Amino acid sequence: MSERESMPYDVVIVGGGPAGLATAIRLKQLDADISVCILEKGSEIGAHILSGAVVDPRALDELLPDWRDQGCPMAETPVTDNWHWMLSRGGKFAMPHIAMPPLMTNAGCYTGSLGNLCRWLAGKAEELGVEIFPGFPAAEILFDEKGAVRGVATGDMGVARDGSHKPDYQPGMELLAKYTVFAEGARGHLTKRLKAQYDLERDCQPQVYGIGIKELWDIDPDKHVPGRVIHTQGWPLSESDTWGGGFLYHQANNQVALGFVTGLDYKNPHVYPFEEFQRWKQHPDIRAILEGGRRVAYGARAINEGGWQSVPKLAFPGGVLAGCSAGFVNVPRIKGSHTAMKSGMLAAEAIVAAAGAGREHDELDGYEAAVRSSWIAAELKLVRNAEPLVAKWGGDLGTVLAGLDMWMRTLKIGLPFSMKHHTDASSLGRADLYRPIQYPKPDNVISFDRLSSVFLSSTNHEEDQPCHLVLRDPNVPTAINLPLYAGPEARYCPAGVYEFVGQEEGTPRLQINAQNCVHCKTCDIKDPTGNIEWVAPEGGGGPNYPNM
Repeated sequence: MSERESMPYDVVIVGGGPAGLATAIRLKQLDADISVCILEKGSEIGAHILSGAVVDPRALDELLPDWRDQGCPMAETPVTDNWHWMLSRGGKFAMPHIAMPPLMTNAGCYTGSLGNLCRWLAGKAEELGVEIFPGFPAAEILFDEKGAVRGVATGDMGVARDGSHKPDYQPGMELLAKYTVFAEGARGHLTKRLKAQYDLERDCQPQVYGIGIKELWDIDPDKHVPGRVIHTQGWPLSESDTWGGGFLYHQANNQVALGFVTGLDYKNPHVYPFEEFQRWKQHPDIRAILEGGRRVAYGARAINEGGWQSVPKLAFPGGVLAGCSAGFVNVPRIKGSHTAMKSGMLAAEAIVAAAGAGREHDELDGYEAAVRSSWIAAELKLVRNAEPLVAKWGGDLGTVLAGLDMWMRTLKIGLPFSMKHHTDASSLGRADLYRPIQYPKPDNVISFDRLSSVFLSSTNHEEDQPCHLVLRDPNVPTAINLPLYAGPEARYCPAGVYEFVGQEEGTPRLQINAQNCVHCKTCDIKDPTGNIEWVAPEGGGGPNYPNM
């Protein structure tokens, strides 16, 4: 007999991000009596939310048409000025917007904190009667005797590192539902299991990712232009045959959000995404904006970059994938919150229709069909070859080809097929085939080290708990990754979690500083041997982002 208690709901939603909150709000708009709960692994709604962010309000307009007049913080800063810079080491070329496909416009968009938008949406959801449980990660999927999802269980609390129960031990709770919506964000650990359980990726390309690293700065008011949006590409990644780019958004209160995305399909194992970001900040045109300012926050997150061809089967018995669990990011636009929210709304509509017909625990085919005939599909199909073209042909030629393809698709022509992907883990090359990269030391004015950066993320984990970064084979890092790939774990993690110690004594071993983990999932994605698995730590652990 299980010692866990259970609570029944009509719908359980895993994840309190834009997709999960939009699902909950739409459910209650359609049926005030439907019982809905949201599980959120962060200490509060928004604690683990990190995005640029420039938000396309299309889905928000559909969900809550009067959001601009209801105190939503995203309404504070509309985009007023849009730039796209091609960077060289010491200069830039501003790409004329007339040369860019119309879909790349930011007209009508807003820039601000996606975390604060989620906090506001959570308030709207609670006003409608949605129950929200922050600090309770979904750790296990529950199945019925027919193999359908019947809910999830939260993680046990008060378990020691050795697996024993501490005095404050509390078993997890089973939350049972007629339908369960998985809106965990990119590389969700339960979503991975669902994809394997139901073979959801059988007819799509593998998902690929980028690692986005972000800071918030308070800058000199004389340099601040509210609503100005700057995107960059080229240097410094052009020097390591890698692709990605930077962003700098002038948000409210003399603050800028800036960050850097490195595609995780890079081949050179010496690439160090955190240091590429620090180097990017030293570009004269970026540094000029930051000088005299003060860094106030830091964080990192993996980003889906596979596009339409990497969207898996979305529905399975008893549940659906929504938002970045499914991978609806428009990579060229660097936007995904609007498509995530729309997918949640479509999930809600399919659930209410099924419940009205007396159904439960079956496959919501209506959701699958609705997404694939929606404006989500129309938008993502226009850009489906942008990422693979840049990945294949590099930042310069690939960008030109991607731009041409997007223009042609806008004109109803273009490549008659979707290009393919290879997993990010499989792309890494041998260290001896690449020249090590000498990154400059931080000046602690514009550029910084990882540990001082992680401090600004307010990351915290209970130390005496089982490690949530699981090595399937503890010998792989030193036996394979260190000699063959020069220990890439020590570089691709933006939080300094993985550290090789004892090399000077000739007895190297991998030390995992799990308490530093910002839940970006890069290790689960990029490890070349697939040896690292990220699982949910004890509830409330991880970063506590104030307004990222």
